[in-house]
Amino acid sequence: MGLSFFNTLSHSVQEFVPLDANSKKVGMYCCGPTVYDFAHIGNWRTFVFGDLVRRYLTFRGYDVKHVMNITDVEDKIIRRVRETKTTLREFTSQYETAFFDDMKSLGCHLPNVTPRATEYIPDIVSLIEKLIARGIAYQAADGSVYFSIEKYRGCGCNYGQLVKLNFEEMRTGERVASDEYEKESLADFALWKARVPDDGNVFWPSPWGEGRPGWHIECSAMSMKVLGNSFDLHLGGEDLKFPHHEDEIAQSEGATGKPFVKYWLHGAFLLVEGKKMSKSLGNFFTLRDLLAKGFTGREVRYLLLSAHYRGTFNFTLDGLTGARASLTRIDECISKLRELAATAGTPPSGGSPQLVADFTAALDTDLNISAAWAAIFDWVSDTNKRIAGKILTPTDAAALLVTWDQINSVLGISAVAEAEAPAEILALLEARQAARKAKDFKRSDEIRDELKTKGWVVEDSPKGPKLKKI
Repeated sequence: MGLSFFNTLSHSVQEFVPLDANSKKVGMYCCGPTVYDFAHIGNWRTFVFGDLVRRYLTFRGYDVKHVMNITDVEDKIIRRVRETKTTLREFTSQYETAFFDDMKSLGCHLPNVTPRATEYIPDIVSLIEKLIARGIAYQAADGSVYFSIEKYRGCGCNYGQLVKLNFEEMRTGERVASDEYEKESLADFALWKARVPDDGNVFWPSPWGEGRPGWHIECSAMSMKVLGNSFDLHLGGEDLKFPHHEDEIAQSEGATGKPFVKYWLHGAFLLVEGKKMSKSLGNFFTLRDLLAKGFTGREVRYLLLSAHYRGTFNFTLDGLTGARASLTRIDECISKLRELAATAGTPPSGGSPQLVADFTAALDTDLNISAAWAAIFDWVSDTNKRIAGKILTPTDAAALLVTWDQINSVLGISAVAEAEAPAEILALLEARQAARKAKDFKRSDEIRDELKTKGWVVEDSPKGPKLKKI
């Protein structure tokens, strides 16, 4: 078997064969942020997982069209708009901007397309009209439009493809207007919500009167508009399986009569310090909270990529300290290779095909990231031994760097190129060197400490001092 994923739809590991296998094009939709607040670390586990899937598919030669929606209208957002007395766009834009800034801090590739729900209202209305025409959606007395699970099942369609539902034991309600309803409830859900006074100025015209879309219909409309009625991959957190993703399938297949998505991938929950994340427990972190504690986006990314996406993961501050140590080990190895490769006179060849083979075999198996990291650190140990034994030529080192670049194209954890030190820092370094030459070691240490407070460390080497940004 080649590349394989655990497909929630089939409840099994399956070989990945895209719908358009000959051209190797892949359509991938990831449920994006609801922009009413900063994304927390649990959200980021899912988004970094999506970035890994995209990077690895690209590494394996696929042409990926990565779509991530922006939910910029739903119940929580409207409540915050009302409370802050601002406009919808003014309120959501601040958190949308913060989200993409955080993506960059975590080394995530930006999606190819980021549709906002508010920009797809005509497509949402058109999709609802199709569902009404097929007899599986109806308008209620208040003007809202609901999806009928009973009518959908009555036409031979399967509701409960991602999760096994016990229809006899589930509490049945006539209909539910809330975007996020109780997991044990089986109820008709809102596709279009009639305007109410609390909505303020958040509404659009429709054939059923003024109102706004429900959350579930937004993703169906946006994903099919950008990727087509059927596409390859849909990703999200496991908390979205039911009702959100189950409702997406019902709406989409109910409207088109075609299979919606071939492979569904779901990331598991994240615990923080062994407990469910909660502000009351003091273990609720946004990325910005962690950066303020002195950690880097790179360290957070490494830790989020250290465990299998389908396993519940315990995120700890000690884990971030361990991530820093692991990255330092990799950085030092790569730095030594770069120093050695600087004098390479011929184009590199060879490299480490065994590392690439082991890394690929691991990630081909439902993204077995633990086995992938094991292969990487075995390679780091072996490379360090070869450098220490002086059996690597500059050309060998250059070839190994090419191999590392291949691996890092998937992981996205390499240190950025060494920052150019500003004139003030260079002047301090020169003053420290002068103090050392004059054997004024007290002054030399004082300057070293001053550099550290400004975010730079000095590493003394046989070739002279080196500045590193911290």
